[in-house]
Amino acid sequence: MTDKWMEQICQGENVREALSKLRAQIKEGTPWLRARKRLGDGAALTPLLSSEDAKVRKNAAALIGDLQIKAAAGALFDAYQKEQTLFVRPALLLALNETDPYPYLGELAAQYRFLCGKDVQENEKKHVREELHALEKILREEGPDVRHTFTGWDVPLTVLLTANPRFVPLVEEALGECRKKAMFLGVQAAVANLRGVVHIRTFRELLFPIVLKEKLTAEDGPEALGAAVAGSKLLPLLKHCHKEAGPFLFRMDVRAGISEEGRVRFVKKAAAAIEEASGRQLLNAPDHYEFELRLYASREGILRVFLKMNTIPMERFSYRKKTISASIHPSEAAAILKLARPYLKKQAQALDPCCGVGTMLIERQKLLPARELCGIDIFGEAVEKAKANAEAANVAANFIQKDFTNFVPEHSFDEIIANMPTRGKRSKEEQDTLFRDFFDKFDKILAPGGILILFSNENGFVKKQIRLHPAFLLEEEYLIREKEQFFCHIVRH
Repeated sequence: MTDKWMEQICQGENVREALSKLRAQIKEGTPWLRARKRLGDGAALTPLLSSEDAKVRKNAAALIGDLQIKAAAGALFDAYQKEQTLFVRPALLLALNETDPYPYLGELAAQYRFLCGKDVQENEKKHVREELHALEKILREEGPDVRHTFTGWDVPLTVLLTANPRFVPLVEEALGECRKKAMFLGVQAAVANLRGVVHIRTFRELLFPIVLKEKLTAEDGPEALGAAVAGSKLLPLLKHCHKEAGPFLFRMDVRAGISEEGRVRFVKKAAAAIEEASGRQLLNAPDHYEFELRLYASREGILRVFLKMNTIPMERFSYRKKTISASIHPSEAAAILKLARPYLKKQAQALDPCCGVGTMLIERQKLLPARELCGIDIFGEAVEKAKANAEAANVAANFIQKDFTNFVPEHSFDEIIANMPTRGKRSKEEQDTLFRDFFDKFDKILAPGGILILFSNENGFVKKQIRLHPAFLLEEEYLIREKEQFFCHIVRH
């Protein structure tokens, strides 16, 4: 059917349907090359940009964009300048962006400024908003790349350090003397500057609470929320903490109990309201953002807004260049080791029998220097990534690809630190055998008085093996993730 639709377009027959059908097929991915060869010079499509049928003009422009016909850029720009139908104009711009908009950046920037200052009627807002978004996309991608430099290091700020509830006391301790309180996402604190905060290893994300002037729920609607966010101290905060002026590009993430389908609509409308109410100093740009707006709901349904600034350099885990799907988050590894800190000793010989990309060992070294670090993993990819991460962290460690149960060391170890294998596709019996084999090996290679630090969601198997191996004594047990039942067990040999 692809050839049929192309033939009709070239012959000027049934053009409206042919354009629509051909675009639908191209979106499925199969006939793009054939269509590109047949229509690639744009000769059959550019006359359609002057059609009396607005939908033909729109679809012809969209098809030129789909096929990335650069030779049609001039025709697209001329058509855009002449186009009076509002819903067609964004399509012309999006197609121009897929061809060659660079020669027209001056005129497009002028049009953008004009639209920003224009008093738009309510029934035109949707289409003008789409045109502005298309213009912004072109000007961002083709114009100078303006990124913001964070300068708010010494500005007194209220921050939220997100953390697992089990790690909140660790975060509070690391914050030192300041006003702080635990809340449902972590620890909120008033800090004099951020210089010390960004080095704390036990929190997951650094967010900034944005206080709205009135309490809103999702039922108040996205437009009300957007207006409230734009009227908050969000924009002054961004301006105060950055060297460059606006606009500030953001994306929105709603975690407020709204359905997935409803969430997309809510974000789109709320973001549009923020743009308009802020005079387009705050722009929704999910493909090119520097800032994130997070929306959570309290138990009462009250919306809470938080800002994440990706402009803040965060170096604490910069060593982690490589990961695998099973990698533990470094903040969680750091917190687990902080819990185990009373049982660690300086200049220990430490082993991770299933080291993955080396995170647990690296965080062990960051917390307290060890004499020797050794990591074992059965997967060669993980071992190579662990070596790269350790080098980036400037941590000396020996990584070996091997089945741990076949590992024969030259000496015993003072500490064994393990993010134990999850069950995956193994049966219960196979997992039980695996844990038995691990504990048998632990018993042989851990020095008397040595410590096991085991992170696992197999609490039953760990307890069983401790019972079956009399040389081991459970010192501490911490529930880390309640939903998935992950525990940290500290066991003395």
